[in-house]
Amino acid sequence: MKRTIAGVLAVASALAVLAIAPGAASATHDVNRPIHPGVMTFTDGAQCTSNFVYRDAAGTYIGQSAHCSGTGGPTETNGCDSGSLPIGTPVEVDGATRPGTLVYNSWISMQQSGETNADACEYNDFALVRLDSADVGRVNPTVPGFGGPHGVGGSSAMLGDTVYSYGNSSLRGGVTKLSPKQGVVIQGQGNGWSRIVYTATPGVPGDSGSGFMSGTGQAIGTLSTLQALPFPGSNGVADLAHELDYARSHGFGGLNLVDGEVQFTPDLFRAIINS
Repeated sequence: MKRTIAGVLAVASALAVLAIAPGAASATHDVNRPIHPGVMTFTDGAQCTSNFVYRDAAGTYIGQSAHCSGTGGPTETNGCDSGSLPIGTPVEVDGATRPGTLVYNSWISMQQSGETNADACEYNDFALVRLDSADVGRVNPTVPGFGGPHGVGGSSAMLGDTVYSYGNSSLRGGVTKLSPKQGVVIQGQGNGWSRIVYTATPGVPGDSGSGFMSGTGQAIGTLSTLQALPFPGSNGVADLAHELDYARSHGFGGLNLVDGEVQFTPDLFRAIINS
């Protein structure tokens, strides 16, 4: 039976009030490796949330949104005409002993290449921060609480699809137990470049960049925007497969997602307890 949008919203709202039961201890946290998906990043004072860990022959990276280094106002979201701090800008990463370096920004790449695809301009919101070599051993690629990710998922976005995310900006308290989130896809947008998602507690400024996984633990997206209309309180989640393909075609051909070391478990309440 098809799920209606009203039904989907009811499920999302119910997630906020269900009780939490005792559970097993987490296998996703490693105090010796504090750099993981969902840690805070700070770019010239602008706070965001990291998504996943990536590698190529040149180094190890943590992902964040391109707009985290934007120089315009909050309404400037079109990457083909919005300003950004330059490549080479230092980025502080929670858990790291030294600043990382902004080495890729989709907004900058689109402007340099004269991108004309309106969907890419609107929804391609991805950046890479290369970690200092001294901090590579401090990286744990596993998403806390849930485990995973396991590979990159496709760009399909069906009404009612369940998705999972991790991140809770310190701008709204940074309570770790509120970091795991479960949500539902409301609709796709941008011809596969993005999807609109409802979670029990929507992402707010500071949560930008958070990673999203599918119901099978594949990395599928990065939190980009807070939606006002037509679905108030929802989030625009940029499609990771599209974003990575663009990065690979603009200087990062060998870039790959680093899989988590713990099996993905789609259990919100165990994830909350384990966080």
